[in-house]
Amino acid sequence: MYKVLALDIRNVNKSYHNFQLKNVSFQLEKGYIMGFIGANGAGKTTTIKTILNMTHLDSGEIHIFGRNMAEYELELKQEIGYAMGGVDFYTRSKLKALTNVIKRFYANWDNETYRSYLQKFKLDENKRIAELSTGMKVKYSIAIALSHGAKLLILDEPTSGLDPVARDEMLDIFQGLVADGEISILFSTHITSDLEKCADYITFIENGKIVRSGEKEEFKESYLLLNGTATQLNEVKDRLISYKINSFGFTGLILAQNYDISWNIKAATPSLEEIMVYFAKKEDEYV
Repeated sequence: MYKVLALDIRNVNKSYHNFQLKNVSFQLEKGYIMGFIGANGAGKTTTIKTILNMTHLDSGEIHIFGRNMAEYELELKQEIGYAMGGVDFYTRSKLKALTNVIKRFYANWDNETYRSYLQKFKLDENKRIAELSTGMKVKYSIAIALSHGAKLLILDEPTSGLDPVARDEMLDIFQGLVADGEISILFSTHITSDLEKCADYITFIENGKIVRSGEKEEFKESYLLLNGTATQLNEVKDRLISYKINSFGFTGLILAQNYDISWNIKAATPSLEEIMVYFAKKEDEYV
């Protein structure tokens, strides 16, 4: 069956004096949530900026709903909503005044939809931005995005700074948005527990390179977390991505394809957080 791609990133390269995106490629199918993970400085925000054409790529192509972003930027940005955690609007403005400015940029702005999201998110448009909590600011960004018919939401750390209850509510909102198969979400975050709850796919970036991208459970099952003795560590450590020594011996991360059942070492599927932690530890070993 033919897959409709909301986002198709092909061999994107971007060089700065101290950082590079190197042949970044991944695809997001329409109607799904993709978690975009990586340590701080791994390239998540740089990738998002290239998707939005906020920074010009050196080579490669970005297609959104089958159209090249470089050629159809103005039209495509009508279909993209962007929200980030910790965003600072004009803090002294009231929501009503800010919305009246923003909506002029969108041909498909729908006041009725906007009003329904204000009500759903319990947003008072007579409040000033400075009076809103972090969660309310994110909800306002999402309300704006959805009120101009955005079909691709790009969320950069949208749950950072939220308490657990507010984060859980936000995740429910994201899952509700993709339920009818029309809206797609690229969700960049370092809070991997949020993605355990809501993501369908995971893309993992490290040092500007895509390590792996795929369906969430398959992504996790492509790695194994081993628990063994110090003696066993000496036999397998060359195969491990990285490991930690503990009082029982060691715990280490390995690619599932490199695991040999004859080792007789306990193995379990790791969490997203454990995968990130052990990759970060590998980087520390080379510093």
